[in-house]
Amino acid sequence: MAYSHYILVCGGTACESSNSKLIAENLKKEAKALGVENDVQIVLTGCFGFCEKGPIVKVLPEDSFYVNVKPEDAHEIVAEQIVKGREVPRLLYDPSKKNTEEVEDIPFYKKQLRIVLRNCGVINPENIEEYIARDGYAALEKALFEMKPEEIVKEILDSGLRGRGGAGFPTGLKWDAGAKAAGDVKYIVCNADEGDPGAYMDRSTIEGDPHSILEAMTIAGKAVGANKGFIYIRAEYPLAVHRLEVAMEQSHKMGLLGKNILGSGFDFDIEIRLGAGAFVCGEETALMRSVEGKRGQPTPKPPFPAQAGLWGKPTVIDNVETLANVPVIITKGASWFNKIGDEDSKGTKVFALTGKIENSGLVEVPMGTTLREIIFEIGGGIKNGKKFKGVQTGGPSGGIISEKELDTPIDYGALVRMGSMMGSGGMIVMDEDDCVVDIAKFYMEFCVDESCGKCSPCRIGTRQMYNILNKISRGNGTMDDLQKLEDIGQAMKDCSLCALGQSAPNPTLSTLKKFHDEYLAHVVDKKCPSGKCKHLLTFYITDKCIGCGACARQCPANCISGEKKQRHVIDQTKCLKCGSCERTCHFHAIIKK
Repeated sequence: MAYSHYILVCGGTACESSNSKLIAENLKKEAKALGVENDVQIVLTGCFGFCEKGPIVKVLPEDSFYVNVKPEDAHEIVAEQIVKGREVPRLLYDPSKKNTEEVEDIPFYKKQLRIVLRNCGVINPENIEEYIARDGYAALEKALFEMKPEEIVKEILDSGLRGRGGAGFPTGLKWDAGAKAAGDVKYIVCNADEGDPGAYMDRSTIEGDPHSILEAMTIAGKAVGANKGFIYIRAEYPLAVHRLEVAMEQSHKMGLLGKNILGSGFDFDIEIRLGAGAFVCGEETALMRSVEGKRGQPTPKPPFPAQAGLWGKPTVIDNVETLANVPVIITKGASWFNKIGDEDSKGTKVFALTGKIENSGLVEVPMGTTLREIIFEIGGGIKNGKKFKGVQTGGPSGGIISEKELDTPIDYGALVRMGSMMGSGGMIVMDEDDCVVDIAKFYMEFCVDESCGKCSPCRIGTRQMYNILNKISRGNGTMDDLQKLEDIGQAMKDCSLCALGQSAPNPTLSTLKKFHDEYLAHVVDKKCPSGKCKHLLTFYITDKCIGCGACARQCPANCISGEKKQRHVIDQTKCLKCGSCERTCHFHAIIKK
């Protein structure tokens, strides 16, 4: 059936939590009530990326981009745009938008290049026919009938694709090792165990385009001689798991998965294995142990997984974002892909842009794009006019990048030289109100909790570094403690068994180097310049106090006293530094120093 209009409704996890599914249902009801149900198709898609403005509704062919849509807006959208042919200005991202302009001209999208996210926000992820209509499974057909296994591997090698899970190891080399490994039984594993705080790139990719992962894994199986694949995904991603299950069922029915795929004689099937949320299981050897039903703990390398992985058999492991690139590379060719990016890193990278940023969301940009472009052009700058302080890339394994480094092109090597790393793609922006000691302590506490405890450098080192950071944040730190942080951190990097322990000191070491004055303020002056470390704060009642007594009534320590209509005082020996007095005062008479 031909429709005059298509209404795309964001169906990612974030928008679903804001009733996007109800928006889609209401749109269908309104279309039926107004007699235009045969003129419009309502499609629940994956994530549009522009999370700050969700739920998002896009109407085609006008390319109307509606933001912050509510279920009750459905009537107006259908009545105005579908029935009368008029946009709803109050819902548009830019009410002054001309008809000749495209959504891609919105600053958030203008510098993006969507390869991994090519189908997210465009198709119904639970409809295989929509995926096929956008060249889905064309790469698999080409790999099965037009290419030999070694040609597939060479194409991935020539593309320059590097692993998007963190380390950036060349994907083609990994596939080549798997193909050359001896053995009749081999495995392909998709690592969807996305555990970095603030990261949701892989989840959104699966939610919006699950077939691309299935297609890529099957191509990888053909390339290396594997007939079985596993998708290891955390159980906290129920929508992503559901859409994978739907996609797998559809692929089986159409002969794109299972026995004798497309009549080629090649067999490949996939199982889903749910993870329990252990951060260490993002490390490939720990992940494999978990897939086998064992406790997720890393094992020494070599042997590498491509030599001896699952159940001792050769295993190729790639993360979601890496695999999502594969069908495009096979279809368009390595030469097309490696023209994108820079000399060190080819293609694009997806980032989850969060924190003190105007436009949070999923961002996919060519490698070599600068942090300044991402934060201040795509992201719209810092919220509330605050000053930029730093940006954390790579999650607990990365480091904080300072303002003077903002113009550095982003690639694997550049981030490492800045004391950080690409990681899976989390990018958390900080402003002047954030304290680097507090941030380092947060990430170290996370690593303490997530360490598997197998090796002592990580098990003991993370705890010792956290204790020192906690001591500094309470005003009890010494200059010797700063040196201890560096010494322990370096020992962990040199001696830990896996990447969790080796990279856990990065947030602390990077801030020690780039924000040394802030550490000195905590240690020498016993002050927190950002006002975050409550044990270093002093709450003080100024002359603005009118003696209303509101602060005294809210104080849990009963440390505020004073006569009615007279300036009150705080007993500093009893003060808990909780800040309830400052939050209660309507006259801004209480300040913290």
